[in-house]
Amino acid sequence: MDEFSFIKNYLPNYKPDSELLCGIGDDAAILRPQQGFDWHISTDMLVAGRHFFSDISADDLAYKILAVNVSDMAAMGAIPKYILLSSALPELNKLWLNKFQKSLLQTLEEYSIKLIGGDTVKGDYVFNITIIGQTPSGQALKRNGAQVGDDIWVSGKIGLAAAGLYFEEQCRKKSCGLKYILDNKVSLPESICNFSQDTISICLDKLLRPTPRVKLGVSLLNIAHSALDISDGLLQDLSHILESSNVSAIIDINKIPSLYDLSLSDKYQQWILSGGDDYELIFTAAPDNEEHIKSISQIANIEVAKIGKIIDRDGNFLYKVFDNKNGHEIKQIYTGFNHFL
Repeated sequence: MDEFSFIKNYLPNYKPDSELLCGIGDDAAILRPQQGFDWHISTDMLVAGRHFFSDISADDLAYKILAVNVSDMAAMGAIPKYILLSSALPELNKLWLNKFQKSLLQTLEEYSIKLIGGDTVKGDYVFNITIIGQTPSGQALKRNGAQVGDDIWVSGKIGLAAAGLYFEEQCRKKSCGLKYILDNKVSLPESICNFSQDTISICLDKLLRPTPRVKLGVSLLNIAHSALDISDGLLQDLSHILESSNVSAIIDINKIPSLYDLSLSDKYQQWILSGGDDYELIFTAAPDNEEHIKSISQIANIEVAKIGKIIDRDGNFLYKVFDNKNGHEIKQIYTGFNHFL
């Protein structure tokens, strides 16, 4: 199978409408933006061996490369509309492509997104998605809006994906992946045998299939002052908000939601503070919006937690993390994910 057969047999060809005038099949897609809306355009690249294991299942891979991009739209309160997908594949294997396509199309349909173009070449597994979304004009959530006195919130549970990656890496030392070990009831390595299989499965699912918080992001328009999705670690991503807004923050580590089982590990602080791959939202809002935010979370069926406070910029620190149960500051602060380390 060549590239053109791949395009013909595996990529969707949508009928033109009032916004998508021309999709896949021409040299470029043609879009007509809706009046009264701002466009959001983002691109993200995922590379085998850096962002995912090269033997990841095709369906999990298709889901994740799309989900992490949708999360960028959610962080700005934008509704995702279109994507362009470029990929380098070692071969056009029909069995692999069938699984990849089925998962990709299901996920596109779940978020009402249309695939409108891209490119495919032969090479090691590399995927690049450009995503386009929209918000009502002037209402986007950005990083630079945090205000002194704001509460700091996060959605979901933090640190699960990082724990899942740790579990996966430990199992690979036995020369087989975690899914194989769980599915075939093989004994777990000593380093993770203190965790239940349910906990390990939950963390692995969070690693492979994060949930973009689109509904929450859209609901926070005109409520949150700033927002961002947690991809490289909670503290590292929070620092982007703090630097952009010229403020500092105080965090209570006990308020960060996670799984109780994980808190028993000596790696717990590292997982929740800098683990990354959570794709949950971290946002700031005025204290008088607390009940509104809780109501939104109930309607969206998404857990949210207040974990800290925005304060005046302190030249001595960007953020401080406290263990308020024990009344001391946590000095050992871990760094988040770095694409070049």
